Amino acid sequence: MTAAVRYASRRGRWVLLATVLGSGLAAIDATVVGIALPAVGREFSVGLDRLQWIVTGYTLTLAGFLLVGGALGDRYGRRRVFVVGVVWFAVASLLCGLAPNATTLIAARALQGVGAALLTPSSLAIIEATFAPTDRSRAIGAWSGLGGLAIAIGPFVGGWLIAAVSWRYIFLINLPLAVAVIWVCLRHVPETRDAAAGRIDLVGGLLVTASLLGLCYGLTEGSVLGWGSAPVVGALVAGAVALAAFVAWERRVNHPLLPLGLFANRRFTGTNAVTFIVYGALGAVLFLLPIQLQQVRGYSAVAAGTALLPVTVIMLLLSARSGALASRIGPRPQMAVGPLLVAAGIVLLGRAGTEGSYLTRVLPAVVVFGLGLATTVAPLTATALGSVPPERSGIASAINNDVARAGALIAIAVLPAAAGIGGLTYLHPAEFAAGFRVACYLAAAGCVAGGLLAVATVGRREPRRPSCEEYQCGLDAPPLRSSGS
Repeated sequence: MTAAVRYASRRGRWVLLATVLGSGLAAIDATVVGIALPAVGREFSVGLDRLQWIVTGYTLTLAGFLLVGGALGDRYGRRRVFVVGVVWFAVASLLCGLAPNATTLIAARALQGVGAALLTPSSLAIIEATFAPTDRSRAIGAWSGLGGLAIAIGPFVGGWLIAAVSWRYIFLINLPLAVAVIWVCLRHVPETRDAAAGRIDLVGGLLVTASLLGLCYGLTEGSVLGWGSAPVVGALVAGAVALAAFVAWERRVNHPLLPLGLFANRRFTGTNAVTFIVYGALGAVLFLLPIQLQQVRGYSAVAAGTALLPVTVIMLLLSARSGALASRIGPRPQMAVGPLLVAAGIVLLGRAGTEGSYLTRVLPAVVVFGLGLATTVAPLTATALGSVPPERSGIASAINNDVARAGALIAIAVLPAAAGIGGLTYLHPAEFAAGFRVACYLAAAGCVAGGLLAVATVGRREPRRPSCEEYQCGLDAPPLRSSGS
């Protein structure tokens, strides 16, 4: 039952504070860790493959259990699952901050991903279920804007902590924030649940996570252990078998984690294929870029953390306008042009070696990159949602978000090795710069392919225009509706 909290009420402000801070924990952490990778690598004396797992370990469990987290919140209570997720995330953050070696840090990051999968979908579901219908859009707009502001500030604060104290504090700072979120939730956030929620498809969640783990391990370690080695071949085969078992299970279970019938829609399937390709390219570039800025261009952690701030500003200013334009003219022009702009920005980033200043080399690339994202994201999401009936938009948004994360997982595993980046290459600026340039060209080619695929699969007909609460960005934000909506 909806608690009908008013936006302007004292309780409404407390609910917003809890949900913004809670979802911000996961979103900021995902953006800040990349800046810390060079410092982590130097302290633990590890190669790029270990640094890859620090990122993919988190994203893997988050992607694998994100839909399960939404379903758990609907069935057992959104506030309860949200609080459990925050506690889980905080404990895992403590383990990350105290990690004595890279292996422990990777394991703790995987635990962090499970906590994020619990709290992320429940964050906005709390707002949807708690606020009065007339105030819901305003509350969600505030949630989105404040969350975007937190994501913009996060890399700067994280960079300062890394430079002034230690990379460990980007994890330890989560602890007082988590305590504040839990206190506010228990005192001011009402409990809500969906009485009609079905059984939780835990088997599906475990199978898809096992599939991602096997495929990512095989693709990441292939360049290190050899593509014909028993562990690599075994992991790839196990991942493929788990994926086939997941599809078979989803076809027969009464309450599937992933309703496969949605993919019978050509537009929905095509849009998610574009999402997989484009966000895969973005994920790989954004994994390598902080290393390039610090190790090759000599930026401090603070400077690297703020270098991409223009992207966030452009997204905040133009994404809504891009969505409105797509509603008027149809999504295909922007879904075709946007990835091309992203590709151009990535190529410019690849050419920004040691020459020139930030204003002449990096900033133009960042601006073009940001314009491409602003052109692409809202139409891409709106098309995914508009391809299904309105009552399925929640699960469609969650699927699109998960596809984006899966694309980034696979690309981070594959692209560095394909570009000749591996081992301790990141400690040698000239070698890394050459590999980064190749990686950018490969990622740009992927974005171009994504744009061409959009032209082939997305028709001119205008999709159903989603309400403002349905927008999301798979790059750094949760699905903006619960999976049980």
